[in-house]
Amino acid sequence: MQRSDVRYLVGLSQLPGIGPARLVRLIERFKQPERAWRASEQELTQVGIDAKQMPELLQQRRGVDLDAEMDRLDRLGVRLLTIFDAEYPLRLKEIYNAPVILYVRGELTPDDEQSIGVVGTRSPTVYGKELAARIVPQLAGAGLTIVSGLARGIDTIAHTGALKAGGRTIAVLGCGIDVIYPAENRSLYARIAEHGALVTEYSLETKPDAFNFPARNRIISGLTLGSVIVEAQERSGALITADFALEQNREVFAFPGRATDRGSAGCNRLIREGRAKLVTSTDDILAELDLTTAVRQLEIKAVIPANDEEGRLLALLSHEPVHIDDLCRQTEMHAPAVASTLMMLELKGSVRQIGSMAYVLAH
Repeated sequence: MQRSDVRYLVGLSQLPGIGPARLVRLIERFKQPERAWRASEQELTQVGIDAKQMPELLQQRRGVDLDAEMDRLDRLGVRLLTIFDAEYPLRLKEIYNAPVILYVRGELTPDDEQSIGVVGTRSPTVYGKELAARIVPQLAGAGLTIVSGLARGIDTIAHTGALKAGGRTIAVLGCGIDVIYPAENRSLYARIAEHGALVTEYSLETKPDAFNFPARNRIISGLTLGSVIVEAQERSGALITADFALEQNREVFAFPGRATDRGSAGCNRLIREGRAKLVTSTDDILAELDLTTAVRQLEIKAVIPANDEEGRLLALLSHEPVHIDDLCRQTEMHAPAVASTLMMLELKGSVRQIGSMAYVLAH
């Protein structure tokens, strides 16, 4: 997506009452981000904005300086990826309520599609620390990118272990990309930006409020083939990641602990209820993951047409740019129908826009 459009998505995402799902509905309704940004109060009501939130939304919209916000992101070295971009993680694009915008420091690579989440308690026992320190380098050595949340405890051990092994790691934040939390991970934050990526859906200066982290966890599980719960208490946030992984049809692995260990009560319950696969070694995890097949299935899924309109457009597209006017003429479809179908194909990662209203296959 062009920078001139991205700026409006950034602005819309900062307004109260507009989460990822509603932001997608706005784009579907108005076709262009700028039109969505300039929508009237009546038009906003029609897409489900609550009347009680409307005064605050309109006031905040008047106060947003989009140019200044984009300049700040540039100065911080932050890259913006939208769900309409070909570089947006394919696996994350599949999930329900996927973030429309990702703020990224560092670099996301195609190899990161082969990734595994490693999460657990912020207060690990010696058992949990040793377990994480042992399995993470082995997973990284097998070519998996390690994804975690930069929290204290297991998350920190996961990121550190991946870097020490010379592997890649992605930290998904529950705050703005310019907010380092916890503060003691400042050095780790910098190393991840250099040898992996820091990712968040939250705008600049967003504080690490408690209610941000459950939503953050859906991105950890959404980026990955599966999530490993190393050690988790009965009410651990890591169990939220496991719940999201199951909803997203991703694997969940859990290491068992002794029956009397409160620190492993969450893992033991996941295993007991059949919601996680019991694993005792890295080999158990790798045996469950056919990585070559998994990535290929993802690529195939992205180009399967959902209806006749998508099929007709995909049949005309290749890796050579085709202008939207030519697509309208060749398919004999009306321009609005072609535009909306192309937008859905962009969302699926099947096509991408090149230049001014020209499209190519993404794969």
